[in-house]
This record gives sequence, C-alpha cells and structure tokens, in this order.
Amino acid sequence: MLVNSAVITGKGADTAKGRSNGEVEQIRGLLRTRFDDLTAEYEEAVAENQKLRLVEIGDAAGDDQADSGSKTAERDAASSLIRTLLDRRTQAEHAMQRLEDGTYGNCEGCGKPIPVERLAVFPSATSCVACKSNRERRAG
Repeated sequence: MLVNSAVITGKGADTAKGRSNGEVEQIRGLLRTRFDDLTAEYEEAVAENQKLRLVEIGDAAGDDQADSGSKTAERDAASSLIRTLLDRRTQAEHAMQRLEDGTYGNCEGCGKPIPVERLAVFPSATSCVACKSNRERRAG
C-alpha cells in the first residue's frame, strides 16, 4: 500500500517516520503523475475552449435564440471543466507540498491520521472522514 496510518514528521523522505524512503518516493511519484496528467488535461481543455471561442466569433451571424443558448451552454461547460481541472491540479500540488513538509497523511482539521483507504482512493485528501462529514453537514 502507498500510505499507512503513521504520522510523517520532519522535512522530506529522510526524516519521515513510519514510512520508508521507498514509500515516500512512491507517494511522491503518484502525486507527480497525477499533477502532470491534470496539467495536460487542463492545457487541452484551455486549447479546446480557445477553439470554441474562435468558432463562435466567426460563426455568430444569423444565430437564433436556440443557437445562442447552445453556445452559451457549451461555453459554460468548458469553463466549468477548466475550473475543476485547475482545482484538482492545485489539490495535487498541495499534497506534494504537504509530503515535503512532513504533514501528508494527517488531517488538516484535527491532526489525526487520514485512513489509508481514503488516501488510496483520493491521494490529495486533506481531511479525515469525520472532519469532512462535519464540514459537509455545516455547509449543507
């Protein structure tokens, strides 16, 4: 498994408690791959959005309300995708920084270890299940 319930302390892989250098490097590699994949997806989405805007500029003459509505919906969906990809990329970057700082794998709310299962599914997780549930209850 990539992570365990031990706390990382100190700076970098050499001082990580509870994880071997190999485990830390494996986590770092996973996060770096995720970041790189999200960056590529983000750049592709931005390029597609630019193409969509250029087509709209040259193709707007004679549009009726339905055409304008469809273009607006496409533009909104593209913008939403870009924001989502940027947010996920930022989360991966934050997780890599937490790994370097020695706080990766611990809840930012209560400081307790984040369950291994949660990190395996969502490596960028910053909160344990209890803190996440409490935050969602208050927001909803």
